[in-house]
Amino acid sequence: MYSGGSKWCLALELLLLPHLFLKTSIQEKFHDLPSTRWRPRKDGGVVPVEIHRTENHGSQCSGHSEHPVFAVSGSNVSLQISNLPDNHKKLTWFYTTNQKIVEWESNKPEPYYFHSKFKDRLTFDRRNGTLHIYKVLETDSSTYLLKVLKEAGAEEEWKIPLEVFNPVPKPDIRIEKIQEVNNSCYLILSCVIFNQSLNYTWYRDSGPVPKELQSGVLEITIKPQNYSRFYTCQVSNPVSNSSNTVYFTSTCKLALSSGVAWIATWLVVMVSTILGLPLT
Repeated sequence: MYSGGSKWCLALELLLLPHLFLKTSIQEKFHDLPSTRWRPRKDGGVVPVEIHRTENHGSQCSGHSEHPVFAVSGSNVSLQISNLPDNHKKLTWFYTTNQKIVEWESNKPEPYYFHSKFKDRLTFDRRNGTLHIYKVLETDSSTYLLKVLKEAGAEEEWKIPLEVFNPVPKPDIRIEKIQEVNNSCYLILSCVIFNQSLNYTWYRDSGPVPKELQSGVLEITIKPQNYSRFYTCQVSNPVSNSSNTVYFTSTCKLALSSGVAWIATWLVVMVSTILGLPLT
C-alpha cells in the first residue's frame, strides 16, 4: 500500500504525463534536441531519462538547394552556386552523396579529379567553384552536391539537380479510327513516339484542344460547325519539342500531308523532264 504522500506524488505524475509525452513528440521532430525515454520507479511512478542523439557529420552541414538545371544531351553545362562563401579552404563536388568527382584545397595550386564516369568531360573553376561538364549524357542526370569547408571548420553544402534529356524526335500520327456518325466524324488519333517520357499537346486550327483531351491519344467527335483543317501533335520535354500534323479536306476526309504532296509534285516534274513531256 502507498502512503498518503506517495499517492499524491503518483497522482501528480499521472496528471503531468500527457504533457511529458507531448514534449517527447516535439523533441523527436528536431534532431538538435534530446529525446526522452521513461524509466519505471519502485513506487509505480515513472521518471524521464534524457537520451542524447549522436549526429553524423553530414547532418551538421548547413544545407542549401539551387534551382534545377535542364540540358539537352550533347550540350555543355555549368553548375554554379549563387553565393560561394569567401572564407573557404576546401571545395568538393559530388556526383552522388558518396561519389566525389573533384576536390580543391586552397593551399594547393590545382584541383584533384577523382576517377569517375566523366573522365575528361569536366573542369573545375577554382575562382567561383563552378563545375563545367562537357557533352552531357542522359546518365549524367543526378543531384550534384558541393561541399564547402570554411576556414573556421564549419561546412556548408549546396545541392543542384541536373536533368539531361535527349532531343525529342518527330512523332508519328496514326489514324486509329475515322468514322462518320450522324453527320459528325468520330476520330481517334494516336501520337506515337518510343522510349520517351514526354508531354503531349494537340492543336487544331482554332488553337489547343480542350485540356481534358490532351494525352498521347486524341479521341474526339467532330461536328461540321467545329471542323478543323488539321490536327497537330506536339511532344516536348523541358529542353526540346517536335511535332507532326495530319490534314483534312472536310469533316471526315483526310488530305495528303504537305510532305507527301511535295514528293508527288517532285516526281511529276522529274518524270516529265526525263521524258521531255511538256508540263501543264
